[in-house]
Amino acid sequence: MRRCILYLIIICLFCLSDTLNGQESLDSTSILLENLYGRLVNNYDDNSRIRINDSIKEVIDWYVRTDTVFNHKFDNLRYLGQIISPDSTMKIVTWNLVLGSAPGSYFCYFLEKGKDGEENRIYSLSSAYKDTPLKTDTTYTNTDWYGALYYDLRPYLFNGKQLWILLGIDYGNPLISRKIIDVLDLRDDGTVIFGKKCIVSGETVSYRAVMEYASTASMSLRFNSEKLIVFDHLVPITPVQMNNRQFYGPDYSTDAYNFENGKWILKINVDARNKE
Repeated sequence: MRRCILYLIIICLFCLSDTLNGQESLDSTSILLENLYGRLVNNYDDNSRIRINDSIKEVIDWYVRTDTVFNHKFDNLRYLGQIISPDSTMKIVTWNLVLGSAPGSYFCYFLEKGKDGEENRIYSLSSAYKDTPLKTDTTYTNTDWYGALYYDLRPYLFNGKQLWILLGIDYGNPLISRKIIDVLDLRDDGTVIFGKKCIVSGETVSYRAVMEYASTASMSLRFNSEKLIVFDHLVPITPVQMNNRQFYGPDYSTDAYNFENGKWILKINVDARNKE
């Protein structure tokens, strides 16, 4: 019964969007999503959480297709990620569903702003939690996406092609958190490509960088400038835990990836206060 009422509310919202002005419609959507996320957080039954998340996805799917999506942000939604590129041509909307007796899931929309009056391009992805490490020697696509929450991005051109460098985090393993630097390439045929062989660490050139550390620790990974990504250097708590990533954490020094000639090159022990 509650599910029917909820879907009726969603249908009414979609119908009202044609008669209400844009701001009133978005205000109604904001209230609805706040209610849904509140129910999601306070409900511990997996089946109920899945049904609530289905409703959230229906609402978000409508929202990302509105004309004002690039000019709007829900300020009241703690559990919904909303980031936009500095040049305002890309927006990412993402969230995750945590379950008690089954793997959780990630949900993500990449929105590429339409040019010269064209419609925005919308790429929708989802993926179940995975406790296995991300591969760094291959690309992923929208059909086998590894799943993550992205929290920052920057555009850059490579050989005339528009690409984006992404920063994300993955909670798929309960003992190990993963911070991710990845490259996003959106194709005209609707394919989403993750990864490019441009992440350089010594003699190794990878498709992405993945930093694994204890889930109880905290690690910083951020843009220090358009061409510099800085992050905490990770070490084992004790030497005997070498290569056991569930016992890794920051040692208060900083490393970085610097963009040079189309590649992101690892620099060890940098001064993050100096953007040069």
